[in-house]
Amino acid sequence: MKAKIKPRINLDERTALQDVIPLDTPFVVFVDPASACNFRCPFCPTGDRALIRETGRFQGVMSFELYRKLIDDLAEFPRPIKVLRLYKDGEPLLNKRLAEMVAYAKASDRVDYIDTTTNASLMTPERIGPVIEAGLDKINISIDGMNNAQYRRFTGFDMDFDTLVERVRWLHRNKGACEIVVKIPSELLDGIEPQVFYDTFGDHCDRIFIENFAPCWPEFDVEARTGFSITQGIYQQPLQDTDTCPYIFYAFSINADGLASACFLDWGRKLVVGDARRESLRAIWNGERLNALRLQHLEGRRREHPVCGSCGQLTHCLPDNIDPYRAELLERLRAHLAAADPS
Repeated sequence: MKAKIKPRINLDERTALQDVIPLDTPFVVFVDPASACNFRCPFCPTGDRALIRETGRFQGVMSFELYRKLIDDLAEFPRPIKVLRLYKDGEPLLNKRLAEMVAYAKASDRVDYIDTTTNASLMTPERIGPVIEAGLDKINISIDGMNNAQYRRFTGFDMDFDTLVERVRWLHRNKGACEIVVKIPSELLDGIEPQVFYDTFGDHCDRIFIENFAPCWPEFDVEARTGFSITQGIYQQPLQDTDTCPYIFYAFSINADGLASACFLDWGRKLVVGDARRESLRAIWNGERLNALRLQHLEGRRREHPVCGSCGQLTHCLPDNIDPYRAELLERLRAHLAAADPS
């Protein structure tokens, strides 16, 4: 097998957050090309269309005009962002201008690295080829079954599995400098030996990994909806109790309609901290609402928050752990905010 058995998250040479918080420029900005998805996976809130309708959440693709404004906004930060993540709630390839989005960000010189995640249902050579040519650095491919019947049962989508495999092979042959990552939840192997998964995809990607389901979505019971008991972390690691969310200190998200969320898991739009249609990204990053959330976490009150308090991301998904440095970081953030306050 040519691929490395390695999770999609980059754990090597990570910056020690305790040394750099507060950041004048975010490391990661999530931009959602499409808030809708053509799958109905039970582990994901977007798959429950009735639930999403109840939230009143915009269902559609991001306009290119809004996207261009977001990338132009990055020029206000002191330095380029490390990662532009073209993925959040929906299937990115539903946005037919995804290749243009990648190309525009690359040409801006304000983005070091661009990645995305796809269910591969729309990953035809005609659709994905221009995205690769535009300069995409990494694509995570989510495999949601090992045959047609599993796909129909789990995603509600009629996927031709043999065609999917051939599309992954085509992508690997034509990937250029783009890194290809293939992953599947262990629960979906459903009696199939892991080696079958490795044999099917392992020679046609750069990384491959068998993940676990994770209760990462706040206010969304993955165990109840899937029927699986979750006893390990998403990357097969032991569970750990982390009290302070690191993500809000180095990343934030722009939804397909322009609303800014403090967290990429904000499926219900309960962590909105700004509106990128009317505010600059830098203003949102340094804004009162996001800083109030950061202070609440550093003050040890994360569990009092109606959304953050029930988040399983911190226990199940290998976050950076800044708990031991909370007092120091709280003092530093307060001093930073005081210095920035013109009053």
